[in-house]
Amino acid sequence: MGKIIGICISEKRGTAKHEVETAKLVEDWGIEGDAHAGHWHRQVSLLSYEKIEAFRAKGADIPLGAFGENLIVEGYDFRNLPVGTRFSCGDALLEMTQIGKECHSHCEIFKRMGECIMPREGVFAVVLRGGTIQKGDTIELVTEK
Repeated sequence: MGKIIGICISEKRGTAKHEVETAKLVEDWGIEGDAHAGHWHRQVSLLSYEKIEAFRAKGADIPLGAFGENLIVEGYDFRNLPVGTRFSCGDALLEMTQIGKECHSHCEIFKRMGECIMPREGVFAVVLRGGTIQKGDTIELVTEK
């Protein structure tokens, strides 16, 4: 079982994500109000809180959302889970569709630190069933499809 430590959105692509207390996950869309939502396979991005903390321990002074992640989750090492893994959070149901991403142009974090964890640690999901989520909610692995 995991826990949502942070929820981050940005209203426009190319702008920094900021934290919100609650969010509405919309089926086959993503997070309502987030610029990266849409009818595609990367509707919601997730990043492990433990990976962010390990990166911060190297001297990176970065806020939650700085990697472009939507959900910061404690308790899962996402890159070691297979594509197709499903998670429930309240009424919402997510399915992992991609592990990592190619970084075409090095982000500000890479320029400062010489590396960025999102391309190798971040994962993406689609919303199979919508619902409202909030910081502190539990997020659970779903074993049945």
